[in-house]
Amino acid sequence: MVTTMVRDLMHPGVVRCEPENSLGKVARLLAEHHVHSLFIFNEEQLPIGVITDFDVLAGEWLSGDAESLAVLKNMTARELMSSPVEMIDAHTPADEAASRMQQNTIRRLLVVENDLPVGVISVSDFLSDLASKAVVRRELVSDVMSDAYLVCRGKTAVTAAARAMTESGWRSVVVVDPHGKPLGIFSGLDLLSFSGQARIPDTVLVTEVMHEPLTISMDATLQEAAQMMIDNHHHRILVIDPTHEDSLPLGVI
Repeated sequence: MVTTMVRDLMHPGVVRCEPENSLGKVARLLAEHHVHSLFIFNEEQLPIGVITDFDVLAGEWLSGDAESLAVLKNMTARELMSSPVEMIDAHTPADEAASRMQQNTIRRLLVVENDLPVGVISVSDFLSDLASKAVVRRELVSDVMSDAYLVCRGKTAVTAAARAMTESGWRSVVVVDPHGKPLGIFSGLDLLSFSGQARIPDTVLVTEVMHEPLTISMDATLQEAAQMMIDNHHHRILVIDPTHEDSLPLGVI
């Protein structure tokens, strides 16, 4: 029996960040590289911490007054990062990595080989591996789409949507009109454009910053869905019924 190693599941490469980078710089790096976390390295190129998009967003949106927001605006990656960095050797059996992550409530591990960082393994990597081994049909969008998703109305304030995302752990919100028709997607990447601002007025609505949704039929193939994501650099697509385009989406893939 072939043992699956961490190297087999990890995402190769590590997006780095300097400890004195501002949170605005952190936000830009997250957006530019389409990642959810950055690893902080010191001058000796040793990993000293990790900072995620949720760290940035939670700090921004859970600061309750102008004074705390002003303090946050001047913070650096070093001050907001989580430390120490949890690391694992690339040749460790994957089940050992999964057990360690579960026992210590860790969402990601920095993968090293010969003491050098070579990649990152996260909960999402294990989910993808388990899904690929499931004895189910995986041909159409309907076979794998999620039926549940977070939704808000077009008149929802950016601040309210951000708090809902932070509290629920969702990375995006489907914006709909009063009849349930999808208007757009409001995601963490959209929020990053506000990073560093002292305060966002409650009058700024999600419709002003959301991006246009990609849509696909539940009868489309997974190859079509994957190609659509790759071509448009999107992480999710709304699944709709083409015969009832004005109704709520059927799900998300």
